[in-house]
Amino acid sequence: MKQYSEACDQNREPILTVLRETFSAARNILEIGSGTGQHAVYFARHLPHLHWQTSDLEENHASINAWLHEAALENTSPPFTLDVTAATWPESTPESTYDGLFSANTAHIMGWSAVQDMFTGIGKLLEAEARFCLYGPFNYNGDYTSDSNRRFDIWLKDRDLASGIRHFEALDELASSNNMRLETDHEMPVNNRLLVWKKY
Repeated sequence: MKQYSEACDQNREPILTVLRETFSAARNILEIGSGTGQHAVYFARHLPHLHWQTSDLEENHASINAWLHEAALENTSPPFTLDVTAATWPESTPESTYDGLFSANTAHIMGWSAVQDMFTGIGKLLEAEARFCLYGPFNYNGDYTSDSNRRFDIWLKDRDLASGIRHFEALDELASSNNMRLETDHEMPVNNRLLVWKKY
């Protein structure tokens, strides 16, 4: 069943602006947590030099496939099942090596241990010089960046105590421990950010 997220339509243009530059020399992108499938279709259509590989938990595949089928783009692939907490991830091959990775609105939905697992998996999967782009709301210096993010964090924790807006410094430490260095931190609409780390 095809799902729709209004937030995807609202944030896709500013994200695309960053991805045009960040992934200008990339060829194969893995998206972790493709969700409805909207981002995959939009970015693949506007970045035709990229091949966009979708992934998510199996329960979300139907919507992703519906969006991909409707768009009928040649540079997208059906989702494979990816649980970031799994002991092993799908391995890249010479024919499918990821030189870029994108994930939107995932870190605050997962529990912290899952976020740690995600960064560990990304560190193993990405090749040197490849970039990981993470979009979402983040705290800085131990505090919220806005009242709306504070309210959102309360809502998240009421829904699932393990979830919540993550602290930028903790994420950057995870990235560093997995051989990634922060390259850019972009301000996005509605108190969100797009963080870009580069594998070394």
